[in-house]
Amino acid sequence: MDQYKKDFIDFMVRSKALTFGDFVTKSGRKTPFFINTGNYSTGAQLERLGLYYAEALRQHLGNGFNVLFGPAYKGIPLAVAASMALSARYSHNVSFCFNRKEAKDHGEGGAMVGHRLCAGDRVVIIEDVATAGTSVRESVPLLANNTGAKVVGLVVSVDRMERGTGEKSALAELRGEFGFSAFSIVNIDEIVEHLHNREIDGVIALTDGLVKRIEEYRKEYGCS
Repeated sequence: MDQYKKDFIDFMVRSKALTFGDFVTKSGRKTPFFINTGNYSTGAQLERLGLYYAEALRQHLGNGFNVLFGPAYKGIPLAVAASMALSARYSHNVSFCFNRKEAKDHGEGGAMVGHRLCAGDRVVIIEDVATAGTSVRESVPLLANNTGAKVVGLVVSVDRMERGTGEKSALAELRGEFGFSAFSIVNIDEIVEHLHNREIDGVIALTDGLVKRIEEYRKEYGCS
């Protein structure tokens, strides 16, 4: 496993963006682990988070994109942080944009804020997780509609590696449906491998009991 992935897992635990216990996902599944990028709340955390996204983007897409789109609301700071990290770390100056939940009918108007998409733009959607892919399916037509822009990828922080609407994972379904690259910084297998019975700041975040619960959860909801 790449070192930046290990560092990212530790960072998520320390930031309480990755937690273990009893949770219910948006889709109604009872899960023993939960990822919430809304728990990043400081400038230092956001700076580091942007660097991890930038590393994954460079590894999977190189320079093959020029716009980051962050779906409202959690995707907005992700797009901003990653664009700053790409510029600072790799001198890759990309634009960013995001959508409003409700279109604005005064001022500049419209549903989009930031970079105005145009023909030739190669856009990557940046998200926290993609459990069912609903937000992405809403975003693709919004980005492509009458702009000439092309969506070339999707990056999320964690691949939960569970079924989307069918038997495949949400990321695999989105890859097949839209023909773009869909990838994560880390996946649940890598998280378990790195954290199992390992201390972080004197505490074991992932015990034998929790690993067993994750295995049982994935037997029920894991992808083929």
